[in-house]
Amino acid sequence: MTRIAAAGGAEPKRSALERLADRILLLEGWRRALVAFLAGALAVLGLAPFNLPLVGFVSFPLLVWLLDGAAGDPHRGALGRLGPAFFTGWFFGFGYFVAGLWWLAAAVLVGGDAFLWAIPFAVFGLPALLAIYFGLAAILARLLWSDGPLRIFALAFAFALAEFGRARLLTGFPWNEIGAMAAPVPLAMQSLAFVGVHGLTLGALVVFAAPAVLADRRGRWPVLCLAALLLAAHLGTGAWRLSGASEDDVPGLTLRVVQPNIQQSMKWDEAAAEANFQRLLDLTRAPAPEIGRMLVVWPETAFPFLLTERPDAVEKLAETLQPGQTLVAGAVRIEDLPNNDYLAYNSVYVIDETGEIRDARDKLHLVPFGEYLPFQELLESWGVNQLTNMPGGFSAGAARRPVPIDGAPSFLPLICYEIIFPEEIAAGEGADRAGFIVNVTNDAWYGNTPGPYQHLRQSEMTAVALGLPLVRSANTGISVVTDAVGRLRDGLALGSTGTIDTPLPVAAPETVYARWRDLPFLAGLALAALAALGGRLRERPRRH
Repeated sequence: MTRIAAAGGAEPKRSALERLADRILLLEGWRRALVAFLAGALAVLGLAPFNLPLVGFVSFPLLVWLLDGAAGDPHRGALGRLGPAFFTGWFFGFGYFVAGLWWLAAAVLVGGDAFLWAIPFAVFGLPALLAIYFGLAAILARLLWSDGPLRIFALAFAFALAEFGRARLLTGFPWNEIGAMAAPVPLAMQSLAFVGVHGLTLGALVVFAAPAVLADRRGRWPVLCLAALLLAAHLGTGAWRLSGASEDDVPGLTLRVVQPNIQQSMKWDEAAAEANFQRLLDLTRAPAPEIGRMLVVWPETAFPFLLTERPDAVEKLAETLQPGQTLVAGAVRIEDLPNNDYLAYNSVYVIDETGEIRDARDKLHLVPFGEYLPFQELLESWGVNQLTNMPGGFSAGAARRPVPIDGAPSFLPLICYEIIFPEEIAAGEGADRAGFIVNVTNDAWYGNTPGPYQHLRQSEMTAVALGLPLVRSANTGISVVTDAVGRLRDGLALGSTGTIDTPLPVAAPETVYARWRDLPFLAGLALAALAALGGRLRERPRRH
């Protein structure tokens, strides 16, 4: 931070904010680690289900001031120079991911005593690994750091780049990206249609961190004005896009989204299989509006058995589905191989009114340790299995394509958490573009925790980025139908049982993000790097 001496060498009177900033940057040891951890944990309140983005104006200025004091000792080698920055960023990330992902332990507990060993890894181990991204980002930020307000761009550049990497490296895990803090409601989601979640992260970091420069003595107003302009553009884009968004529906088509609310402990219980299947059938055959065709959507792995091995179940489906109804349902699909071997897929079936499977799509992006094991033979030899207990695990599908539906637009099937990877999703172009997203999921693993709310928020963000309505069926919730700009048409609360009957909203025109993907973000990232580098270079003559 810049300090200006008064005439005669006396230091000017400092404001309370300046004194606070000085106290933060002078912290050392466990006190620095604790403040960094708490600042990261506080930021989680900006995510679903809390939706308090104002906490970002506290967490990220604290991070800036902590990094101000993380210069390190240039005479103690690389660790002495870079270690303080890394551990500051790491503890911030550790707090962020522990507070944001602790609910993963609920999935481990579903497996009973066999997976108790995994609870420390779920609650602390995974956050510790993910925090490395933020530790490396802090190092990169410090390399571009300056004493003036332009250091805000060093922070934004480095942490946005780290989030970009987190979404891609080691199969990717972009859960709770920082940009999600800036998108709690549809008004604040519309920037996604132009810059995607990574672009939103970059802008959010600039805006959230900007109050830190209020403790600077000079050069702060251009940065503060830019942050205010970015915030105004973000909300103004939302108001403009919502005001012009269509409220029309696809003619002659009704949706029925089924939420059976089957607890995970009962979902694969053989004694409960028939009752679970009957619950789905009963919800499906409830009285329906008399409006042309109906698309019925069941959640992920809805069938408690292999449908292709149960002709009696196919017959019951045919009795339940009425003329004009088509069922889209999550299912386990088996592909037989020679020598009595097979491959298992987490799939979506399209089933017509006669009970015939007309089409199928397989999940491409599988959950590590949930649906497959990295280094499977080695880990299984140690007694480690994936949580789904599918022998051999699931296999990934070969390609994702829109699914055609008679009398309706085609849809893009996204199973469970693969919807949080918008950069992997191609919705098609022109006449081949999908008309909506069908997201089938089973968040029963996570019970009544923040997990299902966070998953829903990220699903909504992907749909807005691509300009497509979202039709989401979740086993225990949260099931929704939203239009192409994220406005809720109807929904079912977490832990409730029932159906959503609503028309299908029309798609929006192809978005900038859908066409150009991360190019706008990369351009913004380059500008942030140049601004940070400019601040760094301006200081060199003064330092020498």
